[in-house]
Amino acid sequence: MIRNSQPGDDHFHDECGVFAVFGHEEAAKLAYLGLYALQHRGQESAGIVATDGAGLRVEKGMGLVQDIFTPDVIARLPGAAAIGHTRYSTAGDTSLTNAQPLVSDCNKGKLSLAHNGNLTNAGELRRSLEHKGSIFQTTSDTEVIVHLVARSKVGNLAGAIADALGQVEGAYSLLILTRDEIFAIRDPRGFRPLCLGRRGGAWVVASETCAFDLIDAEYEREIEPGEMLRISKSGVESIRFAPEKPHQYCIFEHVYFSRPDSIVFGRPVNLSRERLGRLLAREHPAAADMVVPVPDSGVPSAIGYASESGLPFRMGLIRNHYVGRTFIEPEQAIRDFGVRLKLNPVRRLLEGKRVVLVDDSIVRGTTSRKIVRMMRDAGVVEVHMRISCPPTISPCHYGVDTPTKSELIAARNSIEGIREFIGADSLGYLSLENLRAAVEDREGKFCTACYTGMYPTELVQLEVEAHRVC
Repeated sequence: MIRNSQPGDDHFHDECGVFAVFGHEEAAKLAYLGLYALQHRGQESAGIVATDGAGLRVEKGMGLVQDIFTPDVIARLPGAAAIGHTRYSTAGDTSLTNAQPLVSDCNKGKLSLAHNGNLTNAGELRRSLEHKGSIFQTTSDTEVIVHLVARSKVGNLAGAIADALGQVEGAYSLLILTRDEIFAIRDPRGFRPLCLGRRGGAWVVASETCAFDLIDAEYEREIEPGEMLRISKSGVESIRFAPEKPHQYCIFEHVYFSRPDSIVFGRPVNLSRERLGRLLAREHPAAADMVVPVPDSGVPSAIGYASESGLPFRMGLIRNHYVGRTFIEPEQAIRDFGVRLKLNPVRRLLEGKRVVLVDDSIVRGTTSRKIVRMMRDAGVVEVHMRISCPPTISPCHYGVDTPTKSELIAARNSIEGIREFIGADSLGYLSLENLRAAVEDREGKFCTACYTGMYPTELVQLEVEAHRVC
């Protein structure tokens, strides 16, 4: 599914963010703050479900966290436990119906689910469930889990959840809230991040540790792949719900998705990104006057590149952080209007200079082309584009909203062809070997399917191979 929700938008989109708190009298307020810190992981919709032990109350809306959860809305969410979700849809339509957390009243009791990831066999499971009489309320793949839990013949809820998840394939970091407990679950390969923290006597769970920092919580540990945590008044119980599988952490979390101030997959994101830049400078040096990042995501790697190369780091592009989802363009067209809304070159700094322009990725190439042209219009005499990851040749099927393979410029062009298209004087991508080195992936624990086309789950790989044969 492809959407350009903002002008000049040509990045992979963050999947979703999840947050939970158990054992705090202001659970909904903490959930709001946690989602606020995770806003970068999804800007389409957000929701919070809270419980005071008597029932589940839900508030959801389209848009940004701060706009949805006013003080009056938060006041309608009393209780000491809550889960929250901020969404950029990778499966299902963009609508309030699909906003999470989902709430269901079934034979296992009243449940609420929040999911980050993508179930690769959701379509097959949904058809089977509908054939058996299940009626779906949304088009989200997450609802498949609800129906599988409800239909499970295992009596206890933890067992029913494990039974349900044993039937799904793909990526999921999942939160499930009942009236008196929270389950925090990570798929056996660990595609998406999920971590546990503590704030005094309360337990918190989040996609990234930056959410803990905002609420003054302490990071405890990652939730392990294939682990289910049951959080209740009795404490935290760890349940191994699935056999261990080879780990496949999403490497793009360290390239682009996660906030640089987070710890993801047990390592600081900012450290990884600076190393990406250092290794990029060694692999693709350039005779230039300065290093300029494409803000904001290109900044840490550009710092690393500048430090390693000895070239000065300069903020030659200024980002407008207040670009909304809609805009009014003059009747007389302005060239590259969408990108100009978001980025503006500092002409007096750039004029007459040779520039190394550092970005995290090139997807379709259209935005990079406009940025290079904008730099030349500002008087830059040479533009040396440097990308802190390998060429992206394949779409993601594990919870990332990406273009189809045919729309990925690196899937149908050589590096020289890409350079010509974007108009740079030179173009250098970080190699896969150095990408793995930057995150210290000595054991092959990271998923790199978007760079190799080799998918770690059987169903997706079989579909890819079948498509190649056809």
